[in-house]
Amino acid sequence: MNGTTSLAHTSAIMTGHGDCDEQPAHSSVEPGVSAGSDSTAIIDAAWIAEHLGDPGVQLIEVDVSPAAYTTGHIPGAVLWNAYTDLRGPDYKTIALGDLERLLSRSGCTPSSTLVFYGYGAALGFWLMKAHAHHDARLLIGSREQWALAGGEWSTQVPEPPEPTATSSYPLVAPSEDLFASQAAVEGAIGDPNQILLDVRAELEYSGERFWPSGATEDVGRAGHLPGAISVPIDLLRTGEDTLRSPEDLRDAFENAGVSSDKQVIVYCTIGNRASQAWFALKYLLAYPKVSVYYGSWVEWGNATDTPVET
Repeated sequence: MNGTTSLAHTSAIMTGHGDCDEQPAHSSVEPGVSAGSDSTAIIDAAWIAEHLGDPGVQLIEVDVSPAAYTTGHIPGAVLWNAYTDLRGPDYKTIALGDLERLLSRSGCTPSSTLVFYGYGAALGFWLMKAHAHHDARLLIGSREQWALAGGEWSTQVPEPPEPTATSSYPLVAPSEDLFASQAAVEGAIGDPNQILLDVRAELEYSGERFWPSGATEDVGRAGHLPGAISVPIDLLRTGEDTLRSPEDLRDAFENAGVSSDKQVIVYCTIGNRASQAWFALKYLLAYPKVSVYYGSWVEWGNATDTPVET
């Protein structure tokens, strides 16, 4: 295949602050993780192989660094960088027009099947579902599933389509049912019918760290939202980015007091870990009311007038 190399192992090299506790190792989906409100959302490497070259399918690798993608990616995939593509200056969440332009240059249209894989795959999936994209799919777990299944990596970057005067993908505003704003979070504090769920590591929740890596640059106030319940993302995974079985997930959430009869707002640092937990709650456990606070701690902790607990 032109522009491809066979790689048995390619790991993402994190630069910057990240939204993880350590770099993911290769892993597979936990047996049984296939139920949920939309079974078509979860795909595997075989599904991707069957649809390579399909003009109606766009592969999107999401990561916090271009390192893994540059070394080799699934043929035809484009890269979305969680920092430079999905956030603006000062870590502000991406504006609607910027997201439209990103989709346009990625070759996406409202009728495209968008397939997300990689370290931040759940973030891309959640973001597009929040903007009401009809057909989004997710490869749960490490990108290494592709190589382990015999797939080849490519170093060829797809050429963006010819630019147009207007976006080829006019978006609607994100649904408040899935996308929680800072104002929504403020309104949830102290509300007995809502749960604020923090899925960061314990050192972040307790206020010992602002960034998950422990970096001390560009930091704000450390701590957590008042009254937030802590369920570190590692309790939901068997390995980096690999979700546990629905039974284990339900136990982890319910033992912490996260019940399905309340509105749940999930947050982390930049939204990546929160979107993984959102996927588990929404798609694997069928919790009816779950949203992600996309601003997450990078927004809340950098504000000067938001309440913080430690």
